[in-house]
Amino acid sequence: MKQDPPTLTAGGALLARLKTIGVDYIFANSGTDFPPIIEGLAEAAAKSVPLPQALVMPHEGAAMGMAHGYYLATGRSQAVMAHTNVGLANCAIGAINAAVENVPVLLFSGRTPTMEQGRFGARTVPIGWGQEMRDQTALVREASKWDYELRFPEQVGELADRAHAIANSTPKGPVYVALPREVLCEGYAGPDVARPLSMQPAPISADHRQIAALAERVAAAKFPVIFAQHGAGNAEAFATLSAMVERWAIPVCQYWAVQLALPTDHPMNAGGNPAPLLAEADLVIVLDSLAPWSAQAHAVRDDATVVHIGPDPLKARTPIRNFRSDLSIVSELPDAILALTAALEDLHPGESVAARRDATVVKNAQTRLSTLARAEAGRDGVMSADYVAKTVSDAIAGRNAILLSERGCPMGAMTLGHHQAWYQEPHAGGLGWSFPAALGMQLADRERLVVATMGDGSYMFANPVACHQIAEALELPLLVVVMNNKEWAAVRHSVTDLYPDGYATKANQMPLTALSPSPDFVQVARASRAFAQKVNNADELAEALPRALAHIAEHRGLALLDITMGN
Repeated sequence: MKQDPPTLTAGGALLARLKTIGVDYIFANSGTDFPPIIEGLAEAAAKSVPLPQALVMPHEGAAMGMAHGYYLATGRSQAVMAHTNVGLANCAIGAINAAVENVPVLLFSGRTPTMEQGRFGARTVPIGWGQEMRDQTALVREASKWDYELRFPEQVGELADRAHAIANSTPKGPVYVALPREVLCEGYAGPDVARPLSMQPAPISADHRQIAALAERVAAAKFPVIFAQHGAGNAEAFATLSAMVERWAIPVCQYWAVQLALPTDHPMNAGGNPAPLLAEADLVIVLDSLAPWSAQAHAVRDDATVVHIGPDPLKARTPIRNFRSDLSIVSELPDAILALTAALEDLHPGESVAARRDATVVKNAQTRLSTLARAEAGRDGVMSADYVAKTVSDAIAGRNAILLSERGCPMGAMTLGHHQAWYQEPHAGGLGWSFPAALGMQLADRERLVVATMGDGSYMFANPVACHQIAEALELPLLVVVMNNKEWAAVRHSVTDLYPDGYATKANQMPLTALSPSPDFVQVARASRAFAQKVNNADELAEALPRALAHIAEHRGLALLDITMGN
């Protein structure tokens, strides 16, 4: 005889429903609004109700970064739970990063109890009054695809289903639900939390007529080029794109890329400079790129056709973005790449494609050799970022590693060959991303080598004490490389770009850029029993990298290298 499902509080039912949806982890920083959540965890466990694993996060920024990284590694959206408005405020930067990168995160936070007395779960301590806001959701509304406040316990199941479906529909992105304490404390009288989902995500695939028209344009083009910033989407599309651009001799520019679309040593990898490509291109294909080039510095030919492809090809959530788009194709990126490749199978490259291929291969090979030579020249004295990048790349070669760069190792000097080889910080610019994102990736695959490279400012923004505590508590053995130039280098570069002969550029110390004296990052890492070493020159780097990697392999612990860099 079928047993009735166990009765639960609304808090316990919500957690159980998240498990049914497919959430593996809840990244949580608890507070006084969490008693029904914590009781729900214990209650559901006691009644053998399957739950996601709830992980203690010492800071909400780490929680958002880990959910972001876990999604990039697995393609499965996870849950973050924060403490009322103050915890939600700490989630805001991560929500902005996720929104710009179309990363679905199920974001929840408690809400100050509405009642002052007379109802179970009502306010009990002064912060119940101090944390109340007129519009708590405003903290993340602009970064959320959808938001809601739970009002009745019987809403729990369908509300969780709706949050998941909207977050994972094209274009994907974070959603937010506020959870009042009184409601979570009530009993759940809804359907079985293990029932099938009531709502499914709505993906969008490319219109076959648009794809067919694009294929004809590719075949007719004298010099087509592709710009890609968000990779290819998955392993199949990555391999397919690599083969397609080689067959049709289409150079690929990865200008300010945040994911890898093409191996760095691929014959069609044209590097990151849009100018010479746009000067020649009569067909420009933009793959899911927020800003494929700089309108201030680069210009498309008037007679060129410009095509934008992606889940949101016109980037509608960005108020000002006026890149020309003669053909806009809405699609999840892997589907569009596979469809275009299939459409091109029925067409045949002409003799002009072979000639274009030969010239492109030679030009790209020269660019690649020049980049590697420049990197090697950065060995002597205070090491350059390119030299460190090449050295790290050589050290992890053949390990199927994931590398993240947040003002860290530049892509061009590295040998990167698979679709998960490279991730750069989101274009939203919310700093402190790479360390917790790497932790999320390591959580997704504990046996994989994950390397997080970052500037010293980005390391400090990551709340490193919290991140090191998480790494030790969860036994996440990643390699952290801090490229320490004791300044906000990105800020200094932006000043010199605008004012190359200005007073700030000529000053002995540019205002508002110095991060000196630098903290002892080695001691910060060692406080959580990590391997840590200061590296001052190339010889020390050559010795430190194998030691750090050996520590990760043998002790399954985090290793940090604090590398002295030039400006």
